[in-house]
Amino acid sequence: MIMKEQFDLRNDLVDLRDKVIIVTGGNRGTGLATVKHLAQAGATVYMAARSESKALAAIDKLNEEGLQPGNGQVKYLKLDLSDPREAKTAANVFMEKEKRLDVLINNAAVLSGPFEKNADGLSIMVVVNYISPFVFTQTLLPVLTSTANEVGSDVRIVNLASIAHKFVPSASVKFTQIKDLNVEYRWHPLSGFMRYAHSKLLDILWTRALQKQFNSASPPIPIVAMAIHPGGVDTFSQNWPLPWFWKPIVALAINDPEHGSYTSVFAAAAKIVRDEKEKYKGVYLDNKPVGRIDVPSKAARDDQLADDLWSLTERLLREVGVKQ
Repeated sequence: MIMKEQFDLRNDLVDLRDKVIIVTGGNRGTGLATVKHLAQAGATVYMAARSESKALAAIDKLNEEGLQPGNGQVKYLKLDLSDPREAKTAANVFMEKEKRLDVLINNAAVLSGPFEKNADGLSIMVVVNYISPFVFTQTLLPVLTSTANEVGSDVRIVNLASIAHKFVPSASVKFTQIKDLNVEYRWHPLSGFMRYAHSKLLDILWTRALQKQFNSASPPIPIVAMAIHPGGVDTFSQNWPLPWFWKPIVALAINDPEHGSYTSVFAAAAKIVRDEKEKYKGVYLDNKPVGRIDVPSKAARDDQLADDLWSLTERLLREVGVKQ
């Protein structure tokens, strides 16, 4: 199958009726648009978010607008990624509600902010963007695996990364101790951006290691894990003075959330991924065109770094008392 230049939401998605999907951070921005598109394709979509009031308001708005043509449904799942223990609890709550999970989209992330540590001595950005999603996903593996072992299954894990990861100097990346996760980039004039870029590198390496785990299991687990770059998305111009003036100008450079969600939707439900599973296992997808397999940075392609990151993550979770 040849990749088309234009991604068609009506014709390029698999039938998601009777499928169950989780989208973290799904109450606003690209996450909300992703929830809408997947529900419109027929899925039951769990909007996983910290604020129940904001999530329920977002769900009410979707219902008011109608979820045609697929008539799927959207449900709320409380998820607080600021603490990996809460992430584990959320996963267990989900598994009490549902006996299947076809797609998990780890969309939620902290984009910027000062360097701060939590009570466990870990970078809050790294916890939200990587460690808690790692725990959430690992805890959900039993239901993901049981769904994947069904005849005709099409189970996927989608981790939102960013092209920003390419700004991290490959030579400086290592994962032997916790401080290698708590990189501050004090020397850099854009330290906040670099910390974000570093966290997205972690997500790509984690995706690589996760796919390796699936492939090497006996028997192999038929789950496709992908990391994606959704592209630049305008989630801010509405907050500027004179938004009616700035929004069309910003739109010349980056996508609105509606179109910014397309790479997530592609990874979650595109027919071509179902038809060519081996091709998409462990890949990094770009948004130009939507769903294009791209080559990440040298560090992001390093299998030893991926293994080291996995081992370090498991070790620190044991140290802080989060059972796997």
